[in-house]
Amino acid sequence: MTMAYAVKEIFFTLQGEGVNAGRPAVFLRFSGCNLWSGREADRGRGPGGCSRWCDTSFAGTDGTAGGKYATAASLAERVAELWPTERGTRLVVCTGGEPLLQLDAALVEALHGRRFQVAIETNGTLAVPEGVDWVCVSPKAGSTCVVTEGNELKLVFPQDGIDPETYRQLAFDHFLLQPCDGPNRVEHMRRTLEYCLVHPWWRLGVQSHKVLGIR
Repeated sequence: MTMAYAVKEIFFTLQGEGVNAGRPAVFLRFSGCNLWSGREADRGRGPGGCSRWCDTSFAGTDGTAGGKYATAASLAERVAELWPTERGTRLVVCTGGEPLLQLDAALVEALHGRRFQVAIETNGTLAVPEGVDWVCVSPKAGSTCVVTEGNELKLVFPQDGIDPETYRQLAFDHFLLQPCDGPNRVEHMRRTLEYCLVHPWWRLGVQSHKVLGIR
């Protein structure tokens, strides 16, 4: 069991990408990742190729509602405080960095106790605790994906060293290709569109939160 949870930020928004795009959710972003440090000085370093293009700030605990939470109950209660109403189906998206470095059965249970469906966005290198309601895996070049089943496989494309077809035999309900952001985003979008048209078992995934200007 995690002794204390290190959290970068917690905020209420709309899910911006993947199958659940457009759905209201509390985002619980954990600090830390097992593929790179998240520090600009370490770009291109670490076991994951994502260190060259990752655009998520997950280092430290200085974001909105960030900090160290001593218990699963205290963290789950803070998440619940951000849900704006007693009505509606509650969703919390556990992300990072890599959430499975910290998300454990105790926290899943505590979130369920506050009527949340629990979703994760993970790089797939660590086992998923029991009870998670929605598993989204985003494999990264230079790492080994051990999570072979779930709801959604969302692959950032293109990635040097990754062939999307490697993952087609895994037991996921949905397969999405998401154009890699950055200075070459237009070219990456073109390549992703072309790939999906030639391989129609892949769906195009768009980061709508960036288009809408929301978190």
